[in-house]
Amino acid sequence: MDSAFEDEAEHTVSIQEYLKDVEDQELEADLVLGGDEGKECTYNNGYMKRQAIFSCLTCTPDGNAGVCTACSLSCHDGHEIVELWTKRNFRCDCGNSKFGEFFCKLFPKKDVENVENSYNHNFKGSYCTCGRPYPDPDVEDQVEMIQCCVCEDWFHEEHIGLDSSDEIPRDEEGEPLYEDFICKGCSVICSFLRLYSQNILAAGSQKDSSVNTGKDKEVLGDVTLACGSGKLENDISHSYNNISEPVSGEEGLLLGENSGKNIGSDQCTTDANSQVTCVLGVNLVDASPVLECKPLFLSKNWRDALCRCEKCSEFYEQKHIRFLLDKEDTIMEYEKMAKQKREEKLQQQEGAELTMLDKLGHVEKIEILNGIADMKDELRSFLESFDPSKAITSDDVHQVFENLAKKRRRVE
Repeated sequence: MDSAFEDEAEHTVSIQEYLKDVEDQELEADLVLGGDEGKECTYNNGYMKRQAIFSCLTCTPDGNAGVCTACSLSCHDGHEIVELWTKRNFRCDCGNSKFGEFFCKLFPKKDVENVENSYNHNFKGSYCTCGRPYPDPDVEDQVEMIQCCVCEDWFHEEHIGLDSSDEIPRDEEGEPLYEDFICKGCSVICSFLRLYSQNILAAGSQKDSSVNTGKDKEVLGDVTLACGSGKLENDISHSYNNISEPVSGEEGLLLGENSGKNIGSDQCTTDANSQVTCVLGVNLVDASPVLECKPLFLSKNWRDALCRCEKCSEFYEQKHIRFLLDKEDTIMEYEKMAKQKREEKLQQQEGAELTMLDKLGHVEKIEILNGIADMKDELRSFLESFDPSKAITSDDVHQVFENLAKKRRRVE
């Protein structure tokens, strides 16, 4: 019996802790949902830059469809739902041809298929190279996973392709020193980022990478085999093709005139003919560098350093990675927008309460204000007299409201 009381005591929390926990959960939900209240299907918004997406395994067990927040709540309530956090450039699939005879309750007039949507094994509830679910039912202590900013898959630290997790850039307290992560598979298509090594790679051993020449096709083959070949399900190629001779006259040099120089975020210059000069000094379209095949950890504001000249922009388009130039594509910007929406919503709620109070007559206003004052006084009196070492029970709460009711009856 004593052990039962001890177990109950271990699960008790203070009112302050409870309210703080509720507030934290609401904030976390708002950050994931991007401020979406889940009242309307987002299909009419087209392929949204980023939004919360869910997969319904009850309706699409093959994991080849995704639905928005509103549809997950209204159309798929009680179904087996996989929460995917956020996906870029995605349009709600709910009720289209992938759902058979099932129609969307919120917006049934959808195209047969959203051809620009991309899917991976996350939509089946699998993550990482190990293909395990999250949370993993076979693991007692769930560990945090890292999301690749290119393919948007999630990875366990021990499966990202490093010799040791100590290679992950962190400060002394274990907090990450990087803004974004690119997985080993996607590092092939994003290998050119190592040309900016002194500017955009977070501190760590990953900066000690050498550049291979464009003619070294045997090395390319080895890298492709080591890192995976073929095509990601989001159309981002895992291998380089058509490698040509180095741009520079010097054998083995790909950096052109800017070789060895620090490349800053504002160094895309304009020549006499008003043409933007490439900060890399290399045509990535014709000669894609193949560098060390390891995951990349990118420092804060790394996107600002990327070259935006015509040739580099063409390369981004060809490889379907133009989103790397867009700061609004980041989770950080998405959460920033969500916080702004949350603050606006709270302000609107406060404004609505004041507006309602203004519409009431004088007597009604006084009664409401007196009721609020009585509630504060009763709670203050209860907390001052209550033993903080004990847990608050439902009987205690009922007693508070019973005292308020008695006081109300006396006044009347």
